[in-house]
Amino acid sequence: MIITIGGLAGSGTTTASNILSKKMDIPYISAGDIFRQMASESGMGLLEFSKFAEENIEIDLEVDRRQSQIANEKKNEKKNVIMEGRLSAYFVDADVKIWFIAPLDVRAKRISKRESKPFHIVKEEIIKRERSEAKRYLEIHDIDIGNLEIYDFIINSKNFNAESIADIILKLTEVI
Repeated sequence: MIITIGGLAGSGTTTASNILSKKMDIPYISAGDIFRQMASESGMGLLEFSKFAEENIEIDLEVDRRQSQIANEKKNEKKNVIMEGRLSAYFVDADVKIWFIAPLDVRAKRISKRESKPFHIVKEEIIKRERSEAKRYLEIHDIDIGNLEIYDFIINSKNFNAESIADIILKLTEVI
């Protein structure tokens, strides 16, 4: 089974994906991990590579290509995998496509706590980042990140902890 999990910053995708991976005893691969691997391959630090990627759409396209390739290899081997990333559902032939939502203030509070940054600064950063990403996704891929029709399940993580969300997804996968 191939599962994609996506969501906006602070919605809990990474934490829930890690827990689900352990519960299902299957690998979890994130677009962020692929991006970090590419930074390493290029001999750049993460911040330097991020700035480079802003000016080079080929970086985004390569992350998407690599995720798709990994998922296809797993599918061909009849192996299970969780692919986590904001656009994973668009580039991975998955059996289940899941999107996490949560109110902006909840997401900002989570990131603020995780990164030990003031809430108001995190909230501003999220708004800027999401506007920038939405624009890039539309320009590069013709994807409207606000259109959730591609997803099989949408989970509001506002009132659930990551363990509970992983349990919910586990139950969902049992009926598919």
